[in-house]
Amino acid sequence: MTATPVTASPLRIIVADDQATVREGLVALLGMLPDIDVVGAAANGEEALRLAADTQPDAVLLDLHMPVLDGIETTRRLAEGHPDIAVVVLTTYDDDASILAALQAGARSYLTKDASRAHIAQTLRAAAGGLAVLDPVVQARLIAAASATHQQTPGKQLPEQLPDALTRREAEILSLIAQGKTNPDIAAELYLSTYTVKSHINRIFAKTRSADRAAAIRYARLHDLG
Repeated sequence: MTATPVTASPLRIIVADDQATVREGLVALLGMLPDIDVVGAAANGEEALRLAADTQPDAVLLDLHMPVLDGIETTRRLAEGHPDIAVVVLTTYDDDASILAALQAGARSYLTKDASRAHIAQTLRAAAGGLAVLDPVVQARLIAAASATHQQTPGKQLPEQLPDALTRREAEILSLIAQGKTNPDIAAELYLSTYTVKSHINRIFAKTRSADRAAAIRYARLHDLG
């Protein structure tokens, strides 16, 4: 008797964009893919939040500049109220302020509207799986901005040998925690999404056997990382 192959459930998404032609085009294009199910479309942030609460999608694909409630605040509320829903920004804006604001609000990925349907679909799947994806143009801008910031304000010198298998990035974040920085502060300083920062902090807590930030700060100071 031949076993029936198990097929993965389609990725359930919401599309939010105030331009009807763009919104309807994305719904049509993504809806044609067999592994994506568009469960809702919203013309503004408030509609997106209502749909997210009603349908509990895997991901929300949204524009930044929308009426009633913009994409930044929508992203922030989704991250706070529905942390399991991945937010993927799709916008025409690739300036540093927009990118950082979206990532700090909790967006998992950031694409510009010249991205292909295949790239958008791939990014949605990756974001729903917990991965962060940045458009190459966006990534280049963040790297350039981070390099400029690093040259202007070098951070604390970390020891060559790090304890408990901490990576350089984890040690850097631990150092910032010890300086009293919040997750959004760290995300802004290192040009990371708050989701990525939180993932790093979870690994830091596990490696250092810290139950909370206070314990992590004590660990950092004990090992000259604070």
